[in-house]
Amino acid sequence: MEWLPWTAETFARAARERKPILLSISAAWCRACHEMDRTTYADPAVQAFAAARYLAVRVDTDERPDINDRYNLGGWPTTAFLTPEGALIGGGTYLDAMRMAGVLGQVADAFARLPNGAPVAHDVPRPEDTASADRSAPAPAASDVFALFDEVYGGFGIEPKFPLTSPLRLAMALFRETQDSRYRFIVDRTLDAIADGGLCDAASGGYYRYATTRDWQLPHVEKLLDTNARLLAAFVEAASTFGREADRARARRLADFVGSLASDRGGYVSSEAGTRVFAASTARAAGALLGAAELLDDRSLAQTTLRQFEGFLLSAYRPGGGVAHFVDAGERFNGLLGDQIATGEALLAAYALTGDEPYRMMAEEVGHYALRAFPAPGGGFVDRIVEERDVGLLREPRTPYFENCDAAAFFAGLDRASRDATFQGVAQGALDRARPAAVVHGPDAACWLLAARDVAIR
Repeated sequence: MEWLPWTAETFARAARERKPILLSISAAWCRACHEMDRTTYADPAVQAFAAARYLAVRVDTDERPDINDRYNLGGWPTTAFLTPEGALIGGGTYLDAMRMAGVLGQVADAFARLPNGAPVAHDVPRPEDTASADRSAPAPAASDVFALFDEVYGGFGIEPKFPLTSPLRLAMALFRETQDSRYRFIVDRTLDAIADGGLCDAASGGYYRYATTRDWQLPHVEKLLDTNARLLAAFVEAASTFGREADRARARRLADFVGSLASDRGGYVSSEAGTRVFAASTARAAGALLGAAELLDDRSLAQTTLRQFEGFLLSAYRPGGGVAHFVDAGERFNGLLGDQIATGEALLAAYALTGDEPYRMMAEEVGHYALRAFPAPGGGFVDRIVEERDVGLLREPRTPYFENCDAAAFFAGLDRASRDATFQGVAQGALDRARPAAVVHGPDAACWLLAARDVAIR
């Protein structure tokens, strides 16, 4: 299968040739993606039809999370069909060769009947967008977060089971305030189930992305840096909050695994199957490792982590230009809010651990860049910088829930570190922006509640 890149030139060519776009969104760590490549996209009939009637575009979800956020149709691989203008016609996820051959014909025939390539009307999922900073929107409650706690097996929901950490962080914060044993049970039960169940790779270290069963068995065996960084931070906080030796030992082992993903060019690779270093996941890994170094009183771990983090910043950070999503052989992809916020949080963690002023100063600079580059009307932030050459839904900036929660927490921390009163108002604006979406996020409403607690601290 011949894949073209997502560029303005590719879409312009589709318009000239009057062809729809076959968009495949995949990931290096996704087994189903590799299987679809091995079978569906290797099928001669599929290849011939796609070459004759489509332009085929491949996007890696880790390299272009902004495209994934707008066009993902329920998982990986995503198989989407677009007009040359980037409008979504329809699609789905995994398609076998027989089904793909039929769909390719149906979509191509429908597209050919359209005047000027207008999109076919389909009910398709759209990514969530916190559209307005509605200060009157109801705030979530802790009861909303813990309503789906699994009393028997730990975690949240039935199945599949993901190792969600924001509800655990909220439970620990509430325990520190109230000493209510209920909150400790939620954390202990969940972390024990994660560490002792099928999600843990006891042989090679680290944790898989999620389990398909309620009791944490039959995992999907991708091990992602982001998942493991968040779990490491949870183990560190649990060990500090409750003093359990089990959590301390788990933090030590997981720190070793996360550290093993270090790149020789600085930063940390995004997964065992990946080779690229991405800003947000590297920053979260660095922050978690610095927390582990403090818990374990491991000066060597702290020094190694700072060296890796600074090595990435050396290539990815530009004064006045923020942090690139990735840098590879001179190629830079810029313009994502999440990279700035995660990097800023890691810089504040480095400052808190070392007291070195350059970390604080760089965190402030990254914060000011985010303010210049990603402001949303009415407060909060949009997810990306819109450029002239963008096509389709990329021309529509979103105001994402999770990134605005993270931004609220980051700017609240920046306010305390810098004593710049501007940052407190920015933090409140991001919190207000995320509020309308918080109540529909179930356990992940904890992200908003944690950010609200950070903003309240002066």
